[in-house]
Amino acid sequence: MTRLAVRGIPTGRAERLRGGGPDANGQPALRRRAQGRMNPCRHCLQLIREGDETLVLGWRPFDDLQPYAEAGPIFLHADDCPRYVSDRLPSWFAHLQPALLRGYGADDWIRYDTGQVLPGTELDPACRMLLKDPDVAYVHIRSKFNCFLCRVVRAGPGE
Repeated sequence: MTRLAVRGIPTGRAERLRGGGPDANGQPALRRRAQGRMNPCRHCLQLIREGDETLVLGWRPFDDLQPYAEAGPIFLHADDCPRYVSDRLPSWFAHLQPALLRGYGADDWIRYDTGQVLPGTELDPACRMLLKDPDVAYVHIRSKFNCFLCRVVRAGPGE
């Protein structure tokens, strides 16, 4: 079975954003109080509690600009939190109704035949299936609103 490696956004990037660094739109993050129950922090991949201070910002999960380097809004805890590092998806992903799944090649281009709209309960097996394909370097999971949630890759040796 394909082993997964699930990671929140890199700590260095989260720290720069918390420190007032520019988001994908060249602007500092907005500080707000979380409203509702589905405000996931993209660093720790945990849900931000309603009323807690959160950062709302534009995020592009790619290093380089290119046609498939989509940007969209995300949330971060305003205060430090530990980066999510696991071999499984966060349990609350099962409640996503639906979620978007896309596979990308090593060139960061979408592999069109990988796009899926799935209930959250089907994300884990779908990621494992997509990552069996050697042309798929990684998978992005996005919310039904097309907001980036996380990147999933094949686990390396020893992970």
